[in-house]
Amino acid sequence: MMTETHRGAAIAISQTSKRYADFVALDAIDLDIKAGEFMTLLGPSGSGKTTTLNLIAGFTEPDGGRLTIGGQNVLGLPAHKRGIGVVFQHYALFPHMTVARNVAYPLKLRSMRKSERESRVARALAMVKMTDFAHRYPSELSGGQQQRVALARALVFDPPLLLMDEPLGALDKKLREWLQLEIKRIHRELGTTFVYVTHDQEEALVLSDRIAVFNQGRIEQIGTGRELYETPKTLFVGRFMGESSVLRGAFSVANGKTTLSIGEQQVTVPGVLAGKQKPVLLLRPEKLRLLHRHETAPANCNVLDGQIVECIYLGSGAKYEVRLKDDSIAIVRSSEEGDFARGDKVQIAFAAEDARLLADDERAEMTLT
Repeated sequence: MMTETHRGAAIAISQTSKRYADFVALDAIDLDIKAGEFMTLLGPSGSGKTTTLNLIAGFTEPDGGRLTIGGQNVLGLPAHKRGIGVVFQHYALFPHMTVARNVAYPLKLRSMRKSERESRVARALAMVKMTDFAHRYPSELSGGQQQRVALARALVFDPPLLLMDEPLGALDKKLREWLQLEIKRIHRELGTTFVYVTHDQEEALVLSDRIAVFNQGRIEQIGTGRELYETPKTLFVGRFMGESSVLRGAFSVANGKTTLSIGEQQVTVPGVLAGKQKPVLLLRPEKLRLLHRHETAPANCNVLDGQIVECIYLGSGAKYEVRLKDDSIAIVRSSEEGDFARGDKVQIAFAAEDARLLADDERAEMTLT
């Protein structure tokens, strides 16, 4: 078992690859996770995030590269000797054992004294708020309760590292949101390193210290949720991290600015892409302002004409889909429902600094569809 001066173990993955026949699951990725950090591996199906988790756990071995946990090279070290806690989407509880015995199982494997086992089980169940269910069997628990027991069992032996693979995927929305906050609380209390796999962007934003966005076996970007949402470095990250509108068109560059033609209208933003990359503009729906055609747009804003093709009431506001002159769709969110309706001819206005200038990438759009 690896040692670490912190309660959590740092992880270093360097130029690590994994191939299954002709399929490249991981393509020479680099990923450093700090001791005690909550790192989420985020991406669509087949992007490489679960393969990365399995490599860390020791369930599979890479074809090349380096992997250290707590400063120790663990390549070739069997999974059961890595001292890692693991929680899966399917809880894998023993049906013939009570909750308390399920949680105690890892301690029994480690030949821990009965008095110490009982103390640790009581502490772990209290941590996940399942003390009153200690004598029940898994069949007598709800899905959320079973997942909390699985979490307690993974943490009961104080591992320096906890791996979670889509642990909340089978739960309903309300329960999932509640358990997200519970997992965040437990991580904060323990200081253990958590590595969490999900395809749910909102879940990643709620839980994570940092997020690694995977796409086609590579890591596109690593950063905080705010960094990934507000300053994506690639079109894929921008499109994957929440709703967005993408503007394309003929472009020109002058005086350190880029101008795109959208239909017969033009928008200009600061910045120029290096080389011969074709630019696109990525816009977040909350950064766009919806105006009637007769209204005057704020000064120093880009303005585009369009027509509302869909209005969606969201309770806390409204979402509008606006067809622009080039037939592209812009998504606008407003905290107020306003007096807009389908078919209205409108303007969308946005400040130049609120647009993200990125290199166009058709592969990003193909991956997301």
